[in-house]
Amino acid sequence: MMLKMLPFKLLLVAVVLCFFEGDAKFGESGARRRRCLNGTPPRRLKKRDRRVLSPEAPGGGEAMCRGLYPRLSCCSRTDAQGLLHAEAKILSVTNNTECAKLLEEIKCAHCSPHAQNLFHSPEKGETPERELTLPYLCKDYCKEFYYTCRGHIPGFLQTTADEFCFYYARKDGGVCFPDFPRKQVRGPASNSLDHMEEYDKEEEISRKHKHNCFCIQEVVSGLRQPVGAVHCGDGSHRLFILEKEGYVKIFSPEGDILKEPFLDIHKLVQSGIKGGDERGLLSLAFHPNYKKNGKLYVSYTTNQERWAIGPHDHILRVVEYTVSRKNPHQVDMRTARVFLEVAELHRKHLGGQLLFGPDGFLYIFLGDGMITLDDMEEMDGLSDFTGSVLRLDVNTDLCNVPYSIPRSNPHFNSTNQPPEIFAHGLHNPGRCAVDRHPTDVNTNLTILCSDSNGKNRSSARILQIIKGKDYESEPSLLEFKPFSSGSLVGGFVYRGCQSERLYGSYVFGDRNGNFLTLQQSPATKQWQEKPLCLGNTGSCRGFFSGPVLGFGEDELGEIYILSSSKSMTQPHSGKLYKIIDPKRPLVPEECKRTAQSAQTLTSECSRHCRNGHCTPTGKCCCNQGWEGEFCRTAKCDPACRHGGVCVRPNKCLCKKGYLGPQCEQVDRNIRRVTRADIT
Repeated sequence: MMLKMLPFKLLLVAVVLCFFEGDAKFGESGARRRRCLNGTPPRRLKKRDRRVLSPEAPGGGEAMCRGLYPRLSCCSRTDAQGLLHAEAKILSVTNNTECAKLLEEIKCAHCSPHAQNLFHSPEKGETPERELTLPYLCKDYCKEFYYTCRGHIPGFLQTTADEFCFYYARKDGGVCFPDFPRKQVRGPASNSLDHMEEYDKEEEISRKHKHNCFCIQEVVSGLRQPVGAVHCGDGSHRLFILEKEGYVKIFSPEGDILKEPFLDIHKLVQSGIKGGDERGLLSLAFHPNYKKNGKLYVSYTTNQERWAIGPHDHILRVVEYTVSRKNPHQVDMRTARVFLEVAELHRKHLGGQLLFGPDGFLYIFLGDGMITLDDMEEMDGLSDFTGSVLRLDVNTDLCNVPYSIPRSNPHFNSTNQPPEIFAHGLHNPGRCAVDRHPTDVNTNLTILCSDSNGKNRSSARILQIIKGKDYESEPSLLEFKPFSSGSLVGGFVYRGCQSERLYGSYVFGDRNGNFLTLQQSPATKQWQEKPLCLGNTGSCRGFFSGPVLGFGEDELGEIYILSSSKSMTQPHSGKLYKIIDPKRPLVPEECKRTAQSAQTLTSECSRHCRNGHCTPTGKCCCNQGWEGEFCRTAKCDPACRHGGVCVRPNKCLCKKGYLGPQCEQVDRNIRRVTRADIT
C-alpha cells in the first residue's frame, strides 16, 4: 500500500516545492512573479556553484551581483547584459565613493529574480517612458541615491528630488530595488523586503475592491504639455487639445491628430517652463451656438504690453476668434477681438478658466495672482477682477463693446464693485466645470471648482460657485489636506454613457496622479467623497504615467486625463488617457452616435459680411470706412464729386476727365486732347 502511494506523495512534494520556491505560477501574485527581463524564470544556483560573497565585497561586477542574489539569479541572461551596456554611460563609476557604491548596487538589478517587475509591469507589456532605464527604486533609497549622486554624474539628476522620485520610485507598493538584505539608511522604505507585509495587505484590499476600479486607455501620445481637452458641440465628435505653448490640435473621431493646428498663437503666448509657472495657453471655450456662428474664446498670458504705466510681469488676455469660412478645421486669425486684459505681477495663481453655463453666459475664473495689499496699491486698480468669477453676456448686437453685463449679476447696479463680478474670494482655482444635468431641480446652475485655501495654504477645497458669494468666508463644499505635495486639479462632472457607475460624479485629482470623485446624494443633497480607483492589472491594459496636467471632456460626456513628463529632454511626452469602465463594453450599443462631418459656416452674416465682423447673434459690424447691412459699401468723407464712385474708404474712382481724392479736379489734359480732335 505504501509503495502504491509513493508516486502520489512524490507528486505532492513537487507541487509544494513549486508553490514555495517556483516561478510564482501557483503561489505568487502577478505583481511579485519571479521573472527575468526576457520573461523567463530566474536560474537557481546549485549549492556547489554558489559563491558566498558579502554584498559589500570589493571588485563589483558579476561576483558582487551573485553575492546579492546567491540563490536565484538572472545574471547569465544575455538581455540583461545588453541593458547593462546600454546604460554604461550613466552607470559609470564616479569620483564619489558613496555614489559609486550605489551605482554598483543598481547595476545588479538586472540579476534580480524580480527583474521584470523592477523594470516594467508585466501587465503593460512595455517599459514606461522614463528618461533612463533604471529599476523602480524604493522610496527612501531613491532619495538617498538622488542626494548622494547629485552633481557627480554629468547631465543627470537635473531636477528636484521629488520630481526624480516621482518617475523612478515605486508608488504602487510593488517590488522595488533593493530587493535583497541591506543595511538600512533612511528607514523601512529603503528596502523592498521591509514593506512586503504592507504590500500584501494592499494586495488583499485591492483584490477585495478590484471590481470597483476603473481603467484608463491611452488615446494620444506625443503631445507637448497638454493642459486641456474640450469639444465644440457641433456633432463632429472632434476633441480640441490645448498645448501650453499656444497650440490647439484636433483629435478626430477616426483617432488621428490633424496635421495643421486648429489654432496657432505660440508667437503671442508667453509660456513658463519652470515648475509652478502657470503662464501659457490657459483655456478654450466654444460658444453654445458655435455650429452657426463659429465663435470661440481663448485665454492666455502674453508679454505684449498695452499699458504705458503700472508695474506688471505679464498680461492675462481673453480673446474672441471665429472659425475660418472656408476651413472648419482652422481659426481665421484675422477675426481676433480682445475681450479682457488683466495685469499680473506673479506667475502663479493665475486661473484663466473659461466656460459657458446653461444660461448662455461666459464665465471667467481668475486667481488671486499671489497679490498682496502693497501690490494692489502699486498696480493702481488695474486688477479689480483679482480672485473673482466674472459673468459676461457675449450675445450682444453692440459693435463698439465686446460684451454686455447680465442684469442678474449681483453687482449690476453697484458703484463699489465691477458689475462683471459674479462671485469672489478665489485663490488658486485649478479647473472649473459646469454640470449640465444637475440632479437638484431647484438648482439651474452647478459649477464646481478646485481651489487652495487662503487661510491654510497646505489644504485644498472644492467650491460650488454661487451668485454673490465671498469665498474668503463662505464654507467650501469639501475641504481636505491634499494626498501629496501636488496641487489640486479640477475635472468634470461625468455625464457620459459608457459607465453607469460613474454617472453624475465629479472627477478630479492632484498633480501626482491621485484621483477622487464627488457625488451628490439624491436624498440628502450632500456631496460624498470617494477615492477613484484606476486599476492597472487584470482587465485593465492601460498604465498611467506622468504628473496630471488637466482633464478633458468629449461631446459624449466621457472624461479624459492629460499628463506629461516635466523633463526638458522629452518635450513631446504628453499623453491623453480616457477613463473607461471595465464592466461595460468600450462602446455600448446604446452609446453609439454617428459623428457628423465638420461643416463650414452657413449663416447669412458669415456668407455676406466682408469688411467687418459678425457678432455671435449674427449682426455684421463694419470696420472703419465701411457701411451697409453687410459692410460692402465704402465711405468717402468728403463724398466723391462729379459722379465719382467710392470704392475703398476715402478712395474715389473718378469718371473720365476728373482727378483728385474726391474727383474735384478737372483733368485739363483730357480737355486739350478733345479740342485738338475737334479742330
